[in-house]
Amino acid sequence: MLVAENITKRFSGVTALENVNLELHPGKVNALLGENGAGKSTLMKILSGVYPDYEGRILLNGEHVMFANPREAQHAGIAIIHQELNLVPHLSITENIFLGRELTTNWGTLNRKAMRQRTQELLDRLKLRVSPDTLIADLKVGQQQVVEIAKALLTDCAVIIMDEPTSAITESEVAVLFNIIEALRKENKAIAYISHKLDELFKIADRYIVLRDGRTIESGDMQGITNDQLIHKMVGREIKIIKKEGYQSGATPLLSARNINLKHPENAQRMLLSNISFNLYKGEILGIFGLMGAGRTELMETIFGLHQKTVSGQLLLNNQLIRFKSPEDAMKAGIALVPEDRKKDGLVLGLDVKTNICLTTLNDLQTGGLLNDRKEQALAQKYIEALKIKTSSSAQAAKNLSGGNQQKIVLAKCLAISPKVLMLDEPTRGIDINAKNEIYKLIIDLAASGLGIIVVSSELPEILAISDRVLVMAEGQITAEFIADEASEDKILKAAIPTHLKVAS
Repeated sequence: MLVAENITKRFSGVTALENVNLELHPGKVNALLGENGAGKSTLMKILSGVYPDYEGRILLNGEHVMFANPREAQHAGIAIIHQELNLVPHLSITENIFLGRELTTNWGTLNRKAMRQRTQELLDRLKLRVSPDTLIADLKVGQQQVVEIAKALLTDCAVIIMDEPTSAITESEVAVLFNIIEALRKENKAIAYISHKLDELFKIADRYIVLRDGRTIESGDMQGITNDQLIHKMVGREIKIIKKEGYQSGATPLLSARNINLKHPENAQRMLLSNISFNLYKGEILGIFGLMGAGRTELMETIFGLHQKTVSGQLLLNNQLIRFKSPEDAMKAGIALVPEDRKKDGLVLGLDVKTNICLTTLNDLQTGGLLNDRKEQALAQKYIEALKIKTSSSAQAAKNLSGGNQQKIVLAKCLAISPKVLMLDEPTRGIDINAKNEIYKLIIDLAASGLGIIVVSSELPEILAISDRVLVMAEGQITAEFIADEASEDKILKAAIPTHLKVAS
């Protein structure tokens, strides 16, 4: 249905794609594989009209097509679900879904009723139980991802590109999405599916296409291929998954939370966190697992000083009572947070790699009250090398890097303050298996150097691979605690299911 021939794309002298060839077949899920920076998202943006400037040609149903923008691609029958969310925060779900394709009445006015009704149908289909009038800013990242999916399903497109559609959604939402993909396949749609979660591909993909360093390596049928073979094709070598082993808890906690309660900012009767108490020890990796809405992110934000007006309870660092009025206070005390949404909360996308890495330590990089470029450059280069950030130089804009490399910049920015406690909220969301492994190794090495580390993740294998202890959250409370040797996926999931769902089942 869609063919890309000899596609080449360059950014500021850097070749992102070189003579890439691709075929998307109707009625098939075509999995696009590759490490971060391999060129997958760039290729999909070319196919969907985001990047109109490239070499090569695209054939849609045998016809040569060129798109000046995504609207033209949509009209031709190509829709894309972006990995990095493209939503307007202060518009409602309905307004975002119909932005640029509004329905009007016979009088030429907006047909708000029809748009709201259609949005409700899409949300029902995707089992997202929120009002169509809800502002995007009031949704969690996973819920926003579902809205992105709804945007793509609004148009009856023949080609649907899904760029990491499950990177921020729960298992139940993934199941709903897979059912929708199955229905689209039966409608003979061509689906391009990018995911770093290889286990997903074995469930839904019919074909695979592998990119490496901006080039097409191989394509074929998923039937008969193994997980290890796919990884080898992606990275060109064997990858051994890191696993944390051999930890013994210290006697004195590094960080203690005692009876942390967090009120809802608009409804004082509703608690986002209730009686949260735990200890984190020096050199320990504490994993926190919970389903969407469990309160994991709110807990990290509270420790980081973000909700002082609505929080009660105590925090102790090295047995000293601490109270932060802001994240700046938390960082001065030695607590760093890698946020869940790197694009919104972790980076200044328009600034270069060097400036983003140095943002947290500007006072230390001054000479005579002025920023010292040599010091900035040395700090940036240190972390570019240590974290293997793939960039043409420290002067490259952060927005032009792959998602995985952007995440490494956020991590570098946090490590630059030499923290005692490092909190990571979904640290490997949208990151390929090799980059994940690098981050796992880095987390384990940092713990070995004496840091206390908290890892929030919705990926159970990740929690089990690197945690010394696991806390499970549901409905704003800690419902279970396991040491690594006793933890299992089954035990953790049982503890993560909210009470009302257990009763319902």
